[in-house]
Amino acid sequence: MSKESGKGSGKVKAQEPDHRARVPRMLYEAEMLRLQTELVGLQQWVTATRQRLVVVFEGRDAAGKGGTIKRVTEYLNPRVARIVALPAPSDRERGQWYFQRYVEQLPAAGEIALFDRSWYNRAGVERVMGYCTPQEYRRFLHQCPTFERMLVEDGLILRKYWFSVSDDEQERRFVRRVSDPLTAWKFSPNDLATREKWVEFSRAKDEMFVHTDIPEAPWLVVEADDKRAARLNMIAHLLASVPYEPLRTSTLRLPPRPPAQDYQRPPRDLFQHVPDHAATLREG
Repeated sequence: MSKESGKGSGKVKAQEPDHRARVPRMLYEAEMLRLQTELVGLQQWVTATRQRLVVVFEGRDAAGKGGTIKRVTEYLNPRVARIVALPAPSDRERGQWYFQRYVEQLPAAGEIALFDRSWYNRAGVERVMGYCTPQEYRRFLHQCPTFERMLVEDGLILRKYWFSVSDDEQERRFVRRVSDPLTAWKFSPNDLATREKWVEFSRAKDEMFVHTDIPEAPWLVVEADDKRAARLNMIAHLLASVPYEPLRTSTLRLPPRPPAQDYQRPPRDLFQHVPDHAATLREG
């Protein structure tokens, strides 16, 4: 499978993940802020030029997709950059063309759609867990490249990222996840079942790449054992691969606030206030 780096479609050889020390936190945070500033510029370009951008996030459970999406969208306008994380299909949706409910989530002009998992559910969890028939699976592999070529041909910018994590690292993250009350909700009974099918998911991913790693929409692998590096690498690639141009914007200056004239604020004791919980912390 191929990876791409920088602008254009030039291929580069896949590299083994670097298992040296993680990116130091201070350097990570500084570079992340710089990249997030560029993402704001990308958003402004998408809006001004009425582009349509779709970013697909796929990969193993606990590979860091959700954390990366949070960093991508942290400073973006949610009316422009929308996260798409669809639940299991309804009975009505199961009777539709498979891609139909995803088409409804595609961006209009001037919008960005970030798919936290996507139509590739059929090639992954549905295939491995038996949620689709062999015929439905083969039909997906046949139709998906055509579907994506149609999107790109229509002018939509499509990027597909696969977050790759080793089985040892995934297991460590699962252990931390289930032991933390803030994240235990992320581990479902279905995750427990899929955890036992590591090899089956590997084979399904390999077959999916064979059929859907197309020149118009190649798969881009993000080595994700180091979450910090994965986030920086993915965002940097997205920015480099989209041919956006920073827009010239004038500096806004706040004029003097107009006088209150004859307005007088009502007494505070006329309203119900939230109890001052913070004061109890200061007293302690």
